[in-house]
Amino acid sequence: MSAAKAPRLSAHRSGWLSRWLLRTVLFLLACALLYQVWFLLHIVYWRTHNPVSSAFMENRLAVLRQQNPDAGLRHQWVTYAQISDHLKRAVIASEDGRFLQHQGFDFDAIQTAWKKNLKQRKWAAGGSTISQQLAKNLFLSDKKTLWRKLQEAIITLMIEELLSKQRILEIYLNVIEWGEGVFGAGAAAQHYFGVPASSLTTRQAAWLAAMIPNPRYYDAHRNAPKLLGKTRIILARMRAAKVP
Repeated sequence: MSAAKAPRLSAHRSGWLSRWLLRTVLFLLACALLYQVWFLLHIVYWRTHNPVSSAFMENRLAVLRQQNPDAGLRHQWVTYAQISDHLKRAVIASEDGRFLQHQGFDFDAIQTAWKKNLKQRKWAAGGSTISQQLAKNLFLSDKKTLWRKLQEAIITLMIEELLSKQRILEIYLNVIEWGEGVFGAGAAAQHYFGVPASSLTTRQAAWLAAMIPNPRYYDAHRNAPKLLGKTRIILARMRAAKVP
């Protein structure tokens, strides 16, 4: 091969490689965009229709069916009006005291959680709002990775932009885990107290709200000192909690 042909061949290969890399990047960007559109369309649909399941429900059902192929989840949808205001206040008091004020992220809570994690040198607190928890429950997993937190933030922005605070709280109360195979306020009220969600008392509501961070453990340890202590704290905070 002559010296004149070698540079031309090298330039041809370099140009082909550049075009291939550009096409690959554009393809990956298009896939990422379509992935976000998939989330967006679900949230738009849920403005007027109720989710029948969630990522957390599907993951938990898969685990239960590894032990028992016939296992199922306890879940029944109840409308916002059918959920006791005591439970709404208790959950807001426990999980997101500034729910009506923020736009999906409570930066004061995040800062407080960050300081607590640094002090204890472990992931002890997350500072997540109800909207962030809803994003995670509906679409993601409970793994604490940078990618999952980034995706959670994007979905949270969509949720806050497209859904009212009342709708966010309604869906949240209907999809979160409340015990071993128990999801949503309707199933939780029946499972623990044998009553509809509309009939929950103040103390029952506070107790259920206290379970949210570790529902399966507290389902099996219903008189755990930490659970009862947090219930008392929530009871004291409930009067100040405002619901949409």
